[in-house]
Amino acid sequence: MSVLPELRYPTVTEVVSAARALAAGPGPCALRRVGVSRAGRPLHLLSVGRAPTAVLVVAGAHANEPTGGPTVLALAERVLYDRSLRSGVSWHFLLCADPDGASLFDAPAPRSLFDYHLGFFRPAGPEQPEWAPSVLPPDRLPPETLALTGVIDELRPYLQATLHGTDLGGSWVQLTEEVPGLAGPFARSATELNIPVETGASDAAGWPASGPGVHVMPPLGAGAAYPSMPDDARHSTWHHVHRYGGLTAVVEVPMWASDLVDDPVPHPAPAAAMRRLAERLVRDGAAVEDVLTEAGPRLEGVGGPLLRAARWALELVPGLADDWVRTVPADDTRAYIGSVDAFGRRLPLRAAAMLLRVLRATGDRAAPELERLVASWSDSFEQRFRARWVPLEHQVEHQARTVLAAAVHARDRAG
Repeated sequence: MSVLPELRYPTVTEVVSAARALAAGPGPCALRRVGVSRAGRPLHLLSVGRAPTAVLVVAGAHANEPTGGPTVLALAERVLYDRSLRSGVSWHFLLCADPDGASLFDAPAPRSLFDYHLGFFRPAGPEQPEWAPSVLPPDRLPPETLALTGVIDELRPYLQATLHGTDLGGSWVQLTEEVPGLAGPFARSATELNIPVETGASDAAGWPASGPGVHVMPPLGAGAAYPSMPDDARHSTWHHVHRYGGLTAVVEVPMWASDLVDDPVPHPAPAAAMRRLAERLVRDGAAVEDVLTEAGPRLEGVGGPLLRAARWALELVPGLADDWVRTVPADDTRAYIGSVDAFGRRLPLRAAAMLLRVLRATGDRAAPELERLVASWSDSFEQRFRARWVPLEHQVEHQARTVLAAAVHARDRAG
């Protein structure tokens, strides 16, 4: 039911090569290394303009969200060739915040969610550059996090825009502080490009909204919608810009869209629906745990980021399911229940997909059975949400438009 993307997602090496070509041409454009990853891969910053008032755009914070790479290139070209976009403002693009993670995500042109999951990788929380400060002490932060915060300390941007995405759903924005005026251009862009706005995103559960799909993070000290989750966005690198008077906009765009995620109609029985979703989450998580337990003795001595990430995802399941049962739903709309439905499918499916990659690499006998499970869950996910592919150029255009609008309105806000 999905179609082959017209274009594939570029690799980090290809993004860096394109950025190097821009920097070699005429105009105020420069490329430099600002750090190295745990495995020694370079982190590159592309800068356009020299004004002290700065915007920082971050791509590749999550390995499984590849749209950011082509988006930073598209934005860099626009601000390089359109002087009005850099009037009094310099633009800086971190081309990939996690090159090690990106090297392990292997789905450049997925035909379906099953294809996507066959090459899936998303690091465990402590290994994600933006999230590490929310779960690790300062003396244990990975070098990618230190490189990112170092760039923020140097540039002191009034806006940090970080480019994220979802496999299936809609588009939404998360703000660390309100940006008046952003909701209008965000909604217009989504409508023009036929991308649904995810009005009840579970990632922003309980957050106030300044417009459909534009969510404002609650202040430090506010209760979390899911108390068991170990990470807290308010302690991530998103908040690092606040020490300089800046804010962060997180721009989410889907690979596959679902027109079921923007329904603001109240759900007839949200609490009962959350209980059912919690039961399914526990059941699906247990199915993956069973495979891991059975294969465990044969995986003795096998480590690596894929297995760590699969185990970390499975560890989240019991607490999250308990949150869904014990707490009052953060939102009673069909859109929110649908977003939680997707979240509940996503977590065990990702764990299964990463475990499958480990089992296939080791030739383990459990791999065929687990592959059938990943295929079945992927197909069910697509069918439940009536998935349709969002052309890559539309993903990129929507992210770029939203960042440009955020830059204008955040600057107006700052005076």
